[in-house]
Amino acid sequence: MAPMVCNHRCMELQQMRYVVAVADERNFTRAAERCFVVQSSLSHQIKALEHELGVTLFARTSRRVELTAAGEAFLASARASLEAAERAVTDAAAATGQIKGSLTIGVIPTVTAIDIPAALRQFRQAHPAVRVRLRGGGSDEFITAITEGVMDVAVLGLPDTADVNDVTTQVLAKERLVAVISTEHRLAGRRRLRLTDLADETFVDFPEGTPGRAPSDLAFEAAGVHRDVMFEAMSTDLILDLVRQNLAVTLLSPAVVPDDTSLVAIPVSGGPTRTEYLAWSNFNPSPATRAFLQLATPQVTN
Repeated sequence: MAPMVCNHRCMELQQMRYVVAVADERNFTRAAERCFVVQSSLSHQIKALEHELGVTLFARTSRRVELTAAGEAFLASARASLEAAERAVTDAAAATGQIKGSLTIGVIPTVTAIDIPAALRQFRQAHPAVRVRLRGGGSDEFITAITEGVMDVAVLGLPDTADVNDVTTQVLAKERLVAVISTEHRLAGRRRLRLTDLADETFVDFPEGTPGRAPSDLAFEAAGVHRDVMFEAMSTDLILDLVRQNLAVTLLSPAVVPDDTSLVAIPVSGGPTRTEYLAWSNFNPSPATRAFLQLATPQVTN
């Protein structure tokens, strides 16, 4: 390819990066800082691109920046082009044995089967050029993100009855949840509980409809036992704090219950069970994704 054509292509990619940055930041100053350029240069390049395309990409005033309809249409293709360009670089580097690019990992609040910090330390030592992005959230949103190509790999926690069809999965662990109560609670001295023992208790749990809550909802429904979930939270730390205050009881993986003199974890006969998975898309995974999978689950082959 002639040098002039190469320079033009590089300029187009840079202009697309500027558009994506402004669209994300909704602010030209912050977008320029993100791209490590002065604002005047970024603004000039976007105006030049708009002139070349014959459309206005952004509606802007001194206080407000928004994408136009043409800008929305351009943004989707710009993101795809930038991702393709980054993938071309990472694939070329991988062919020489060096893995570059980025790796986005979704981590549920109750991950127990993988020591994520330890795994990332090992991964970082082997592949220092890979930028790692950690995302918190729930299993449902992670599955959607993987299928849409905006997340590479995630740890999921789902009921044993869940049917995961949209992503490739590897079972990491299966476990039975335990009841977690305050040492001040009337049941604190029990060695084992049944679901019926908890029928009249006030519960704290993950939000209704989330995979983190589904195992408990299904277990109580199957047993024909009603339960009252008065508090909802996505943070296990907050859930445990409410239990410490004796405001509610909960059901959690035994691995996330700390060694705490204010808490008691009690096995529950017929209690909820959950399965933890590692999930990813088998449709053209990036070199960084394949490297992480080999580290996290050596038995996985790609």
